[in-house]
Amino acid sequence: MSETKQYCLDSNIFIQGWNTYYAPELCPSYWDVLDNLAATGVIFAPIEVKREIEKIQDSLHGWLKGRSCFFRDIDLEVQIVLRDILHNFERLVDTKKERSMADPWVIAHAKVSGAIVVTKESYSTSPTNIKIPNVCEALDVPWMNDFQFCREVGIRFEARKIGI
Repeated sequence: MSETKQYCLDSNIFIQGWNTYYAPELCPSYWDVLDNLAATGVIFAPIEVKREIEKIQDSLHGWLKGRSCFFRDIDLEVQIVLRDILHNFERLVDTKKERSMADPWVIAHAKVSGAIVVTKESYSTSPTNIKIPNVCEALDVPWMNDFQFCREVGIRFEARKIGI
């Protein structure tokens, strides 16, 4: 019997999705599907992703407030992997601008859980611009973008004119 795949979501999956092409007024069912996938343990995000989103204080933050099943707390195994990531990939986090603060947590949680990272980021060829896919490939952690994720888990979109 095969194990169900798990997916660890980066902050940008929530933030960019909510604010652009998966906006709840355009794709409300997308967020219902994510709710269901989180409730069944298929998707998750580190608690650090929630903290990153909380800084924005927008409607996404409000939507996530009551959805604790999305987020995983930190444990010792994750901390050990995180320490190695921060030591070996110092440029992953921009501490001066406080950007990408959750990125190492996403990778560490995925590594420990055997999950696939889902991110909007793409591989960088610049040694000074390290992205999640760079670290994932170095640590043998699978990753994909949100469109690949939608295909893999079977999320389908339907278009209809409101009022018809």
